Amino acid sequence: MGFLDANGLAFRLPDGRELFRDVSFKVDAGSVVALVGANGVGKTTLLRILSGELAPGAGSVRVQGGLGVMPQFVGSVRDESTVRDLLLAASPPPLRAAAAALDAVELQLMETDDEPTQLRYADALTAWGEVGGYDAEVLWDTVTVAALGVPFDRARFREVRTLSGGEQKRLVLEALLRGPEQVLLLDEPDNYLDVPGKRWLEARLTDTGKAVLLVSHDRELLNVAATRVVTVEAHSAWTHAGSFGTWHDARRTRIERLAELHRRWDEEHERLKELVRTLQVQARISEVMAAKYRVQRAKLERFEEAGPPPELPTDEKVAPRLRGGRTAVRAVTCADLELTGLMKPFDLEVFFGDRVAVLGSNGSGKSHFLRLLGGDDVAHTGSARLGARVVPGLFAQTHQHPEWIGRTLVDILWHGEDGRAGRDRGAAMAVLSRYGLGRQGDQRFETMSGGQQARFQVLLLELSGATMLLLDEPTDNLDLNSAEALQRALEEFTGTVVAVTHDRWFARSFDRFLLFRSDGRVVEVPEPVWDEARVERVR
Repeated sequence: MGFLDANGLAFRLPDGRELFRDVSFKVDAGSVVALVGANGVGKTTLLRILSGELAPGAGSVRVQGGLGVMPQFVGSVRDESTVRDLLLAASPPPLRAAAAALDAVELQLMETDDEPTQLRYADALTAWGEVGGYDAEVLWDTVTVAALGVPFDRARFREVRTLSGGEQKRLVLEALLRGPEQVLLLDEPDNYLDVPGKRWLEARLTDTGKAVLLVSHDRELLNVAATRVVTVEAHSAWTHAGSFGTWHDARRTRIERLAELHRRWDEEHERLKELVRTLQVQARISEVMAAKYRVQRAKLERFEEAGPPPELPTDEKVAPRLRGGRTAVRAVTCADLELTGLMKPFDLEVFFGDRVAVLGSNGSGKSHFLRLLGGDDVAHTGSARLGARVVPGLFAQTHQHPEWIGRTLVDILWHGEDGRAGRDRGAAMAVLSRYGLGRQGDQRFETMSGGQQARFQVLLLELSGATMLLLDEPTDNLDLNSAEALQRALEEFTGTVVAVTHDRWFARSFDRFLLFRSDGRVVEVPEPVWDEARVERVR
């Protein structure tokens, strides 16, 4: 039976800013604990501390039963790594080290097949077996069949970038949920999963006997699967012992209680300070009053040393101003359009002001469709034309912008780009503050959390003058407050919105629904459909 125990954890950023302090909670076997909080409060950093990747400034972590970790990057891998590399990345460090040593000797054998190298190879094979490498390969065979439909021998050298984000997620989740490790840390495990995949994950989390700590912003998944909620906010954390369905009320009650404690603390602080000031004056003329003054001054010092109640949480203000503009009545016209190898030809007209949710399983071509409308070179036949004055603005699901690596947000805004004028530091900081990114102005883009990167992309859409927003899973990394702010901004946007989404809550705010079916057909349905078997019933 596994468990994780975090006690008094604290962490400061390299620039000295405090991220959190005195964070304590426990994850028991058979429980699924949700770790929630605004973008940038330190959830991913906390997971890295729990996994042993980072050392805390204070506190300790105890894990029993073995630890399995899903990093946040899974789903956005676009390099030359293979399926085997991805599965190793989610494996314990001893297994990764043994695999690296074995690979190095195998490469050496290709150049020097002498006795010393063969002996090193034999040692590497022995070490691989001792750390459970062969057991892992048996597990991976089951995993690749479940996630990709092929055995490990056929999948091991496949490049991960050829897999959809959902396939990458499913692959790692299968390995972790089926693996021997009894404690799991899952960072955004539902991102990139389609709705059947989310429902599969909900069922597996509900049934698992492992101790699971997960970060997610999918309210429906949290409501179904989470048994407790740990909230990181106001530089600390607190635990709600109930489900996510009762978390909002619990947080509201806690904030009200904290506000009352702060009011009482402030009143008592002022009373003690006034008493000490009065006694200080009287102490000059009376030894008796001088003694009382010393007693009260010591009491005030002890009171101040104990400090006020826990810091009062505040919801970050995120205020997008997506303005858009008038365009031709027909914003998009698709005639006999087929993305090569992904779908059957289809026709589509999208009109000015439409809100179109693009639904469907992973790998059906939804993201490619958005990229085509955004002007990318996507192989296709047929045509997809934009109407007059339609200026597309694309929100990329993976946040992959190599041109921004190593650059701060202020620098990116300063230089501008096609369709977006540069801004001086003052103007840049003003708009960053509206998106809750004021403190990140001098931070490099790649060092920000996924949610902060998502907010910055929405900010650039605002500044680009886009009249048609092409949003690829825009709510995946956004905290609840930011996601609701984005939805309000989209309601006020003058223009057309086409969004790929698996967010069941977000999809309900749209008025047209385009379903990319697994059989290659593209059909319009009158309401969000997550189960293709229901298509004929709702048409």
